[in-house]
Amino acid sequence: MERNIHIEALDDQSLIKQYKSTKDMDVLGLLYQRYLHLVYGVALKYLKSRDEAQDATMQIFEQLVDKVIKHDIDNFKSWLHVLTRNHCLMQLRSTKSKVLQHSVDISSIHMENEQLLHHDDKESKLEEQITKLERCIQKLKSEQKQCVELFYLEQKSYKEIEERTELPLKKVKSYIQNGKRNLKICIESSE
Repeated sequence: MERNIHIEALDDQSLIKQYKSTKDMDVLGLLYQRYLHLVYGVALKYLKSRDEAQDATMQIFEQLVDKVIKHDIDNFKSWLHVLTRNHCLMQLRSTKSKVLQHSVDISSIHMENEQLLHHDDKESKLEEQITKLERCIQKLKSEQKQCVELFYLEQKSYKEIEERTELPLKKVKSYIQNGKRNLKICIESSE
């Protein structure tokens, strides 16, 4: 009983450290429980279905078992938000891909249409660009990456980023501007 009270009082970083050293699922469960509402809310926002959001919430917890050990996590809440968003986007892409494939199969049975191939090209180019962007974001320096993700992906204001990261406002703006420039360079060099 006393152990649980002690564990519950630990901050996120301490819980991550303890989980990495012990692999105690109760510790991971406690950490995840703190942000369960965030994960479910993000999943619901993207997937637009309560059942799918609940499934995604469970799948993300299952991913944490390995991912928390493999990654260096500075801000668990922010990291978990990005993990959840990426999981949902991958799920949407997978669903979209199946729907597109089904529509291509049906269309090819009924008629030959060259414009349909053109549409597929746009979809694969968009998919390719998203993949490049995700890869390039991972290559940014940690401060740039954190500020860019907060500003563009979580749509936080400069002030909110300043408060969350405890960086000076000028640094926040600089990291976002330089991060954006570095993303552009990275994406263009991979084309």
